[in-house]
Amino acid sequence: MNQTQALKILKTGANVFLTGEPGSGKTYAINQYVAYLHSHGIEPAITASTGIAATHIGGMTIHSWSGIGIKSKLSKTDLNKIATNDYVKKRVGKAKILIIDEISMLPPQTLQMVDAICKEVKKSPEPFGGIQVVLVGDFFQLPPVVRKSFNEESQENLFEETPVRFAYDAPVFKQAEFVTSYITEQHRQDDKELVSVLSKIRSNSFDELSLGHIKKRKIDSLKVPGYAPKLYSHNVDVDIVNDRMLAKIPGNERLFKMAAKGHEGLINVMKKGCLSPENLYLKTGASVMFTKNNTKEGFVNGTLGIVEGFSKETKLPIVKIRNGRKIKVSPADWTVEEDGKVRGKLTQIPLRLAWAITVHKSQGISLDEAVIDLSKVFEFGQGYVAISRVRRLSGIYILGFNDMAFRVDPEVLQKDKEFFAQSTDAQTVYSRFSENEFEKMRKDFIVFCDGELDTSSVVSKDHEKKPATYDETLKLWKEGKDIAQIAKIRNLSEGTILGHVANLIEKGKIDRADLVRVVPPNLSRDLSKIHAAFKNLGTDKLSPVFNHFQGRYSYDELKLARMMME
Repeated sequence: MNQTQALKILKTGANVFLTGEPGSGKTYAINQYVAYLHSHGIEPAITASTGIAATHIGGMTIHSWSGIGIKSKLSKTDLNKIATNDYVKKRVGKAKILIIDEISMLPPQTLQMVDAICKEVKKSPEPFGGIQVVLVGDFFQLPPVVRKSFNEESQENLFEETPVRFAYDAPVFKQAEFVTSYITEQHRQDDKELVSVLSKIRSNSFDELSLGHIKKRKIDSLKVPGYAPKLYSHNVDVDIVNDRMLAKIPGNERLFKMAAKGHEGLINVMKKGCLSPENLYLKTGASVMFTKNNTKEGFVNGTLGIVEGFSKETKLPIVKIRNGRKIKVSPADWTVEEDGKVRGKLTQIPLRLAWAITVHKSQGISLDEAVIDLSKVFEFGQGYVAISRVRRLSGIYILGFNDMAFRVDPEVLQKDKEFFAQSTDAQTVYSRFSENEFEKMRKDFIVFCDGELDTSSVVSKDHEKKPATYDETLKLWKEGKDIAQIAKIRNLSEGTILGHVANLIEKGKIDRADLVRVVPPNLSRDLSKIHAAFKNLGTDKLSPVFNHFQGRYSYDELKLARMMME
C-alpha cells in the first residue's frame, strides 16, 4: 500500500493501524491527514506514546491526553476520578479523532486504560467511545519499557494481568477492528545494499552477505570521524562522551537556558521529550545537531554541524553545516496545541551536542552519517532502529556489535506477516469502492466530526472562528512577515500557517507570485525544474516528485514549489 491509498482509507473514518518500515513515510501520511482535517475545520487529538515522539509531531503524550499520567493500573475509583476531571472530560468529550504515534512503545494495558476512559467520558460502549483511532508505528522498532511498581501490587485493577507486552495484544486492538495500512514505500534510504541489510534484519534472515556489509563498515574507535554522531544504547555512555568532548575544547562555555510557558505538569513532560536540553552548553568547535525542521534556514532535525562562533550582536551561535553553509541559529519553539491554542511552549536554541545520542532519542531523525556502537545492545530492535536512522551504508561506522544487535523479536516477525496480509486484504476490499462511494464516506465522516464540507465557506459551529484566524494570518502576511514569523506571533505551528496561506491563495486574497519572498534561495533556483517534474510526471502528488529527485528536496519544499505553480 502507498501513502495515497492509506490516506484515502483514513478519510473514510475507519479505525486505522498505519505501519511500515522506517522511512516509509508514516509521519508524512499522518501530517497530510491532519492538514486535510484542518482544512475542513476539524481538530484531531494528536498524541504519542513517548514525550520524544510527541515533540516530533507537535502533540502531547497519550498519558497526558487521557489523564492516566504515570498509572500502570486503573481501578474503578481511578476511572471515575479521571473521567470527571474537567480538563479530561472536555478534551475527550469533544474528540472525534485520536492519533497515537509510536504505538510500538505503548503497553497493552495503557491502550486498555485509554479505551476505558474514552468509553466512560463518551458514555458509549463502542471501542474508544466511538472515536476514530489511528495507531501509527512499527513493532519492529523499540518495544515498551515495562516498569513494575511494588506499591501497586495490592491495588484493585479493572483488567486481568496477562503476560503480554505489545499494544496489539490488548483486547481493544481486536475489538476496534483496525484497518491495517502497511506502507511499502521507502523515502529515507536509496542505497540498495543498506535496504537489503535492513530487510534481512527485519525478516530475521540476517546472513553472511549482510554481515559482510556490516563488517566492511566496522572501524577502530581511534579512527572514527569526529563530525559524525555516535549512537549508543545507554544514556550513561552518551553523557560521558558529550561531557568529555566538550571539556576537551579550549575556551569558556556558553549557557543557553530553555524558556517555558504553560502548565507545570505539561511542561515537565515536554522537557523530557525535547531533543534540545533544558540547559544547553556550547563552545566554539562543539559538534552539534539541529533538533528541529526549518527548511527556510536550510536545516532539518538531524542536520549536523560545528559551532563556528557566536554573534557579537545577539550572542547566538553560528553553526557551519556539512555543505559549508553558515547558519545564525535563533531560538525555536516547541508547542503543544489544543483547540487551536498553545497549551505549552518551550523556547530553546534548536541544537544539542552531537558527539553522542541514544538510539531511543534517534527515533524520528534522519542522518547522513553515524558512528554506531551495538556492543551493549540489550533489546530486540535496537540495532535495527540505529542502522535505519542513516540514509546510506557508506555513512555508517560500526564500533562493535553483539549477538543481539541484528535480531528482531520472533513474535513481532510473525505478527508483522499477519499485518502485511491484512493490509493486502484491506487494499483489495477498498479497491472495490467507486470514487462516488469514497466521496460519500468522506463527506459522512466530515459531517460526523462537525466539520466543514465546503472549505471555502464556514458552515460549522465555529462560524466566527475560521474567517478570523485566516484574516489574522492575512494581516500579518501583508505586513511582510514570513511563515515562521507569523507562526511565532500567533502561537501556531508553521504547518498550520502554511495551510492558511494555501487557503488564502485559493480565495485570491494572496497573490501566488508573492510566495517568492518566503522561498529559500536554493529552492528558488530550481523552481522551473521542479515544476517541470510535476508536469512531466502528470501528477500533483508530492511523493512521485520526491522520488524523482531521490529526496533532494524535502516535502515542505516541494509543497511550496507546488503552491507556486499556476
